[in-house]
Amino acid sequence: MERFDCHHCEESLFGKKYILREESPYCVGCFEALYASTCEECGKPIGCDCKDLSYKDRHWHEACFHCSRCESSLVDKPFAAKEDQLLCTDCYSHEYSSRCQECKKTIMPGTRKMEYKGSSWHETCFTCHRCQQPIGTKSFIPKDEQNFCVPCYEKQHALHCVQCKKPITAGGVTYREQPWHKECFVCTACKKPLSGQRFTSRDEFAYCLDCFCDLYAKKCAGCTNPISGLGGTKYISFEERQWHNDCFNCKKCSLSLVGRGFLTERDDILCPDCGKDI
Repeated sequence: MERFDCHHCEESLFGKKYILREESPYCVGCFEALYASTCEECGKPIGCDCKDLSYKDRHWHEACFHCSRCESSLVDKPFAAKEDQLLCTDCYSHEYSSRCQECKKTIMPGTRKMEYKGSSWHETCFTCHRCQQPIGTKSFIPKDEQNFCVPCYEKQHALHCVQCKKPITAGGVTYREQPWHKECFVCTACKKPLSGQRFTSRDEFAYCLDCFCDLYAKKCAGCTNPISGLGGTKYISFEERQWHNDCFNCKKCSLSLVGRGFLTERDDILCPDCGKDI
């Protein structure tokens, strides 16, 4: 007669209850000793005659699967986990759920919510202060603890660029007490953006330093480059001619004539020693 024994203890299984695992038979005792899960709540094995409820590799007897606070059964009910504890939705909401900034009611686990700077809203409560339409995932602009959709903010609060007349919704530049988009505030001559750059003005028009020097600065009689006069640049002026300080030198010996006497010969300037032979 062919034998039918427990795969582990080799006792006969004829007429006994057994469990198959990977096509091998086990008596109930061996199976529970080898493979039964341990209940997270009571610490006892979950036998073959019990329902094994599992969540994230943890196991419970059906009777042990309850809320850690109120101990109501969680079998076939929604629940939430917090710090290895299982909680019914009521207990979780009472202790941990955030409250809606608008309606002050609890935001239940699993429901969609909007968060901004530490505050939370029900999705339907996160609305534009002006038109009262839900903002959802669209762009919005906060002002004075109120949130506005972009079209409403532009209508009610936005400054308008003096150049293009369109609303300024972010950043911007103020020049002569008038608002500009950063991309609209450009050099009058070359149109390069001036935001964050050094610039100057003439007749109320803004210029980058390069354009201003090319257009309006006096030219040095020595090197012929512009004398900007900006940023404290020092220069010498004599008979309608100008020199950079570093260029105001004797034509013959190159001695600096800044603060010294000098002579002129046609368009040249000379130190007194070199001018003796004139």
